[in-house]
Amino acid sequence: MNLVQRCARIEVLVLDVDGVLTDGRIVYTDAGEEIKAFHVRDGSAVKLWTSLGKYAGIITGRTSAIVERRAKELGFHAVAQGVAHKKAALLDMLAPLGRTRDETCVIGDDIVDLGMMRAAGLAVAVADACEEARQDAHYVTDAPGGRGAVREVIELILRAQGHWEAVIARYRSE
Repeated sequence: MNLVQRCARIEVLVLDVDGVLTDGRIVYTDAGEEIKAFHVRDGSAVKLWTSLGKYAGIITGRTSAIVERRAKELGFHAVAQGVAHKKAALLDMLAPLGRTRDETCVIGDDIVDLGMMRAAGLAVAVADACEEARQDAHYVTDAPGGRGAVREVIELILRAQGHWEAVIARYRSE
């Protein structure tokens, strides 16, 4: 199956956070508060994705109030934090949806993401992912994590599904 065929079936998008929605760096203030930077185009693309009736979830190994806040702002349907076994979390997330692995895109960047990537119909690694993630991916983004990679993937999928031109026409008419 080629990339366009894989993309055409996707209804569920599941993302790692650190290294995918962010550039992977974690910054702490003197007060011990954690700081993460998110790219606005990735966020806009996630909002677009969910506005089209598609499902968006997060599965991350760390736990952060910042992630919960960003997920709420963007309209993610589910957020699983502090996850040690991401493939199991992915399957748990899919079960109540009535969606299959083939309808699922997972975007990851590191070895902890390999299980859930291999379980997805479309496995994506960001440009600066570890070698193993890039090897296991059906698609490797041009953009690095936290710098538009999620937007790139959403556009790729929506183009394959024939939705992109309607999206652009809508924005041009506003």
